[in-house]
Amino acid sequence: MHQALYRKWRPNDFDSVVGQEHITSVLSYEVMNKKLSHAYLFCGSRGTGKTTCAKILAKAANCRYTVNGNPCNKCDSCRAIDSGSSVDVLEMDAASNTGVDYIRDIREEVMFAPGEMSYRVYIIDEVHMLSEGAFNALLKTLEEPPSNVIFILATTELQKIPATILSRCQRFDFCRIALSEIVNRLDFIAKEEGIELDGDAARLIARLSQGGMRDAISLLELCASGKNKVDSALVAEKAGVCGRETVMSLASMVAKRDYAGIFKEVSQIYNSSKDLAIFFSDMLSLYRDMMVIRAMHITDKTQIDPEILDVSDSEFASLSSLAANFKYPAMVYHTKLLKDAISAMRVQSDKRIIAEMTLVKMASRAQGDSNEALSARISELEDRLIKGAYSQNLSDPASTAAFNGAIGPQTDIEQTESGENDKNTDKINTAPSEEKTDDPSLTEYESWIETVSEYEKADAAGAPFLRNASAYTDSSGTLTIKTNDKFALSLLESSRADEKLIRAAAEAGDVFKRVVFVLSEEKKKEVDLLDEL
Repeated sequence: MHQALYRKWRPNDFDSVVGQEHITSVLSYEVMNKKLSHAYLFCGSRGTGKTTCAKILAKAANCRYTVNGNPCNKCDSCRAIDSGSSVDVLEMDAASNTGVDYIRDIREEVMFAPGEMSYRVYIIDEVHMLSEGAFNALLKTLEEPPSNVIFILATTELQKIPATILSRCQRFDFCRIALSEIVNRLDFIAKEEGIELDGDAARLIARLSQGGMRDAISLLELCASGKNKVDSALVAEKAGVCGRETVMSLASMVAKRDYAGIFKEVSQIYNSSKDLAIFFSDMLSLYRDMMVIRAMHITDKTQIDPEILDVSDSEFASLSSLAANFKYPAMVYHTKLLKDAISAMRVQSDKRIIAEMTLVKMASRAQGDSNEALSARISELEDRLIKGAYSQNLSDPASTAAFNGAIGPQTDIEQTESGENDKNTDKINTAPSEEKTDDPSLTEYESWIETVSEYEKADAAGAPFLRNASAYTDSSGTLTIKTNDKFALSLLESSRADEKLIRAAAEAGDVFKRVVFVLSEEKKKEVDLLDEL
C-alpha cells in the first residue's frame, strides 16, 4: 500500500524536526536529564510538527538507548510506537471524542501501571474540541497524575483552552516554518524521491503552504503524481491559483488605469474556474511584498532578511519595478479594498462583480471618502506638486481665486509697513510678472544648478519649479528668473522665494541685490489641478 510522502518523511528524532529548534532543544534536554514533565501543551498552526514532536517525545521517554535526548528508533519500544502497536502510548482525537465519559475512562486507566514501557503516554490532538465537562473532568488528573503517566495535548486554537488547563501544562508554541527551510526540505525530498523540482516551483509551494511542512509535502506529491517536471506553472494549476505573473500583471493594469485589461483579466480568471477569493489573497500578498520594498527603501535583494522577503532575483526586480508605481498611502488603501473584497466573497456568490468593482475602485482616482482613500489622493497631489506636473490656469478668475484662497494672498515684497520703504532703499524687490527681459545685457547664470541645490534645503517643494526655469544676471546685481509656468510663477512669488534665492546664491558664492521673476512667452499647456484630481 502506498504511503503518503508526508508520512514517509515524518522526522523520527528531534534533530530531524525542521524549524522548531527552540522546542526540540528543550525536549531533548529534559529527556537526557530525566526531567520530564507530567503534562505538555503543544500549540501552533497546522503542519508545524506538534504531533510529530509528541510521538518523538513518547519514544524518547520510553527508549532505553537514547542518544543526546533522541530515541534510538531501533529498540522494541521505539518500533512498537512507530507501528502504533504499543498499548502504553495512546493517540486520540478530541474532535471525535468530546464527551466527559471519554475523559473518565482515561482517569480510570491512569491508575494502572504501564504494561510494557516505563511511561504511559496520552497524546490528545485538537484538545480544544473537548467539552466544558470533559475539561473539568481532566483537571485533577492533569494536575496530579501518577509518576509514570505523561499527557501531551496538541491544539491549533490556544484561545479555546481554559486557563485552568494552561496553568497545569508545560507550554510550547510551534511557529510557522520559514520559507527557506521548507524549500530546502522539499529539495531534499525531491532528490530522494527522484522528482524533478524547479527552484521557483519549490518557492511557490512553500509560499502556498503558509508555514506548514505537511501541506508543502502534500502539494509536492500532488504535483509530482503525473511524473512530469514540477515547475511553477504546474504548481499553480494543481493548487488552483493563477501564479505571481498574472497577479503582477493585474496590479500593473491597476497602476496604469487600464480598465479594459482589468475586465478582460478578471473574465479569464473567472472562466478558468479559478477561485477569485484565492486570487485576491494572492494579490494581497503581492501588495504586502511591495510595501516591504517601499517601506524599507530596498534597492538590492541582499539588503533584506530572507525571513522578511524571500523571492528570486528576477521576482525581486519585477516587484521593485511594480512597487515604484504605487505611493505608500495608495498601497494602504488598496490593501483595505482587497481585504474587504475577500470578506465579501466569503458570504456572497457574485464574486466576479465584487472583483471587478474592487479593481476599478483601486484604479480610479475617484477613490471615495474613507481615511485611506483621502490619504492616497493627498499623497498623489503632493507628489505631482513637488514634481511640477501641473500649471494652474490663472487666466480663469474663478480658478485664480480658488488658488489664492488655497495658498494664501500673494504678497508684494516691495510693500512694507508704515512707509518703511522710505527708510530702507536697499529693500529686496520683486518685479511684476509680465516684465520684459529682452535686454541684451542679460547673461546666463552659470551657478544656477548649485544655487537651486542650496535653495532646496530651505524650500524642497519649490525647488523643482526652479529647476525647470532659466536664470540670468546683469551688471546691476539683479537675478532674473524666466519660467513658462504661471502656476510655478505664482507659487514662487507668494512664498518669498526671492529672499531664499538671495541667501542660496550667497551660499554658492554669488551676491545679488534683487530677484525678478518673469513669465516667458512660450507657455506650457495649462492643466486645472482640481479638475484632474
